[in-house]
Formats: sequence, C-alpha cells, structure tokens
Amino acid sequence: MTHTGHPAAPLQPVSQAPHPPLEKVSVKTWIGLMGTMLGAFMAVLDIQITNSSLKDIQAALGATLEEGSWISTAYLVAEIVVIPLTGWLSMVFSIKRYLLVNASFFIFFSVCCAWAWDLNSMIVFRALQGFTGGVLIPMGFTYILKNLPPRKQPIGLAMFALTATFAPSIGPTLGGWLTENYGWEYVFYLNVIPGALLISAVWYALKPDPMQLGLLKQGDWGGIVAMAIGLGSFQVVLEEGSRKDWFESSLIVKLAAVALIFLSIFFWIELTRKRPFIELKLFMQRNFGLATIVNVALGIGLYGSVYLLPLYLAQIQQYNAMQIGEVIMWAGLPQLFLVPFVPKLMQKIDIRLLIGIGVSLFAVSCFMNSNMTHDTAIDQLRWSQLVRALGQPLIMVPLSSIATAGIPPALAGSASGLFNMMRNLGGSFGIAVLATMQKNREQFHSNRVGESISIYDPATQQRIDQLTQFFASKGADLTTAKTQAIASLDNLVRREASVMAFNDCFYFIGAALLLSGIAVLFFKKAKGGSAAAH
Repeated sequence: MTHTGHPAAPLQPVSQAPHPPLEKVSVKTWIGLMGTMLGAFMAVLDIQITNSSLKDIQAALGATLEEGSWISTAYLVAEIVVIPLTGWLSMVFSIKRYLLVNASFFIFFSVCCAWAWDLNSMIVFRALQGFTGGVLIPMGFTYILKNLPPRKQPIGLAMFALTATFAPSIGPTLGGWLTENYGWEYVFYLNVIPGALLISAVWYALKPDPMQLGLLKQGDWGGIVAMAIGLGSFQVVLEEGSRKDWFESSLIVKLAAVALIFLSIFFWIELTRKRPFIELKLFMQRNFGLATIVNVALGIGLYGSVYLLPLYLAQIQQYNAMQIGEVIMWAGLPQLFLVPFVPKLMQKIDIRLLIGIGVSLFAVSCFMNSNMTHDTAIDQLRWSQLVRALGQPLIMVPLSSIATAGIPPALAGSASGLFNMMRNLGGSFGIAVLATMQKNREQFHSNRVGESISIYDPATQQRIDQLTQFFASKGADLTTAKTQAIASLDNLVRREASVMAFNDCFYFIGAALLLSGIAVLFFKKAKGGSAAAH
C-alpha cells in the first residue's frame, strides 16, 4: 500500500495477494472485522434513524418542516462526499489511525447532535457526523478485501450486507421506539456504546501501518475539490429538489449547474491524471461496471421502499412510529437469519443465478405492494416484506463478491468507495424521483377519479344524501351537514388517489429492479474473488 492507485497494469486477482497461510484467519482478524462492520452498521443506520423522530426534533428546535429537512440532507451530503475519499486518506494516515480518529469523532458529534440548541447547530453537527460516519462504511468493505482470503471473503461480505440492507430496514423502527419511549436525543446517544466497542476492536485487532504523509504533497487536490463541490451540490439537488419543486427553484437550478460543471471537471481529472485519488477506470471492468448498475437499482429499492412504506402507513392507515416499525421489521429481522446461509449457497450455486433470483424476488415484493387498497395494513404487507427479506441478501452478498473478484488489493480502497457511493447515490436518486412521482401521480389520479364523480350523477347524489343524513343525525343543521358530506366525499377521492399514487411508485421500483437484472445476463463468471468461483 505504497501508492495512490495506479491503473495497475494487468490486474491481478485478489487471490494472488499475500494472505494468511493456508487461508486460516486469526481470531484477531475476525475481531477487527466485527469492529469495522459495527462501524458501517452505525453509519448506515444513522441515514434513516432520524426519519421517525424528525417531527419531534423540529418541534424541539423550533424549525419548520422545510427547514427540518436539512437535518437529513446535511448528513447525506457530507457522507456521500467523504465515501470516495476514504481509500486515499486511509493510505495517507494508515487504516488503523484513520478509523480510530473518525470513529471517535463520530461518537462525539452524535452526542453534540443530542445537545444541539437550535436548527443551525443541529445541521452543522449532523454534517460533521456524516463526514466522520461516511468513513466507516467503505472502510468495513475495504477491510474484507484486504484482510480475508478469497474463500473467506463471502463470509465478510455477508456481514457487510447486513449493514447495507438490515440497517435501513431497522432504522425507522429503532428511531421511532427510542423517540416514543425515551426522547429523540437517544437516537443520537445510541451510537455511544457500539462506538466504544468499535474503537476497542480496531485498537486491538488492526496493525499500525506507518503514515504516508508525503502523499499529501502529491495529492490529487484538483480532483478532490471538484468531486466535493460537484457531488455535494448534486446530493442537495436530489434531497431538496422535490420539496422545492425542482427547477422552479433558483437554488436548485444554480446547484444543478454547479454539479454538472464540477462533476465534469472531476471525471476529466480522474481519467487523465497518472495518480488519481480514486480509480474511475474500475467502471471499465466488465463485472464491476455491470454490478454498479444493479447496485444503483438496489439503492433505489432499499431506500425507496423504506421511504414509501412509512409514508403510506402514516397517511392512509394513521399508524404511529411504533406500528410503522412493526411492518418494516418484517423486511429486516428475517435477514439476520438468512444472511449467514448465503456464503454456503454461493459455493453450490452460480452467483450470477443467485443475483438474478434476488433481484426478481425484490421486484416481486414491490409488485405485490403495487396492488394496495386503503384497507392494506400490516396483515397484508407482511408477505411482501418477507419476500423482500428473501431477495435483498441474495443480491447484496453475491453482487459485492462478483464486483470485487479480480481487483488487486492496491485498488481495494477505490473499489470500496465507488461501490458504496453508487448504492447511496441510487438511494438518493430513487427517493427524489419517488417523492416527485408520488405528488404528480396523486394529482393525476385525483383529477381522473374526480371526473367520474359528478354532482348530477344519481349514485353520487345518493351518496351525498346518505352522508348528509349521517352528519345531520350527529346534530348538524342541513346546510352544514351537506357541506360536511361534500368535504367527506372529497377526502375519499384524495385518499383513493393517494393509494393509487403509492401503487405507481412501488411499480416503478419493481420495474427499475427488473431492468437492472438485464445486466446480470452479461456478467462474466467470477474467478479468484469468491468462494463461488472455486
């Protein structure tokens, strides 16, 4: 690990890298793996965990709904900017030192969030929390590629899959439960004990490599600055676009222009420079490039479904945070029991087939949710959640394995940064599209249903008469009762239109997943990067 990631002439498979003899992995290495996985889990969990408690946080800080959205946006922007940087920075400061410092600051800024005194301080602390937490996600992935021999990597990747798929599923549940029982501050205090365990594990298990501060002088600073400005602006556009009505907002127009200019500069620098800080040429490798397509769709599905379902349950079923958590849990908890079996399946079944099955199951679960009615609640949703729980691990573990097979250890940091960044970007893109789609489709269905309800239609008149009599029986005079009857009918139309819009959104996720599945057909059989290849 003495250079910043050259294009590395013929790429040598990971299996040729120096690994523990006889592919035995020491207890110390497993402890290090557990520690880094805990860090990745906490960082992914914190993306979603504030969603259930946002109203309480806004109330406590005296913020409006519009202002409060920046609490999540600040974390995501900082996280997406730092993820691609981690490979290079961990070489500069050494993996052990870089992880320890960032984990310590992550805990510190988590506590600062709980102590925030106004909205501005919360946004600053959330951004700093995202900037330090974002390091923990790819470093867990890098640790697997650098420290586990090929036959053991699927076990590490299965553990990493839990952080990527289980954490978003359990985040809103945990956040809602903590807020309801202890207060929103505990959503942030939650990081203290796992954080201490992470620091202890890394301190004990990782060997201290020497720092390479000389790399800072020859650093790709132009690429880093262009990436930070471009990616940060793009993330804000995705997060805030729907709320600000996209290009009707001058802020979104300006940020979109900034993102386009600086991301173009970033790509140009990284593809022409001899020593780029991140190796974009990895996208040109067949399996890594194709796996990225599926990975982006996985991000859309993962974060999109966790965004839509709580919204549906709160708006249509009037569920509270705990009840929403119970529904989401059915996609999360089963994965704890399923993921450990995936590495075994990878030894017996072609991993391309496993990914295809996983993508199909995830898509089917979304299509199951595209037929909801206003009566659809936990009993009906449990089945689609279980199908989702079956599909997600079958995508994540084999996909990580096939994407990284044949990538040399020198490029592990770049591979990890790119792979994790693309999944998170997929999630942000998915939520942005779904938020806009939900609003537009609700309007569309509302107009269509409204057209079929005419005041002159006998069935409509009969319904209004029934409702008028009902409200009159409750003590309202006839004029008020009729007004209430028409308002009630209008609410019914809105409710049905809203349910139809949610159905359309789930259909969109299912279609996106199936389309990405086409990429699986073109995967090259992996050699030397996973248990499945032997």
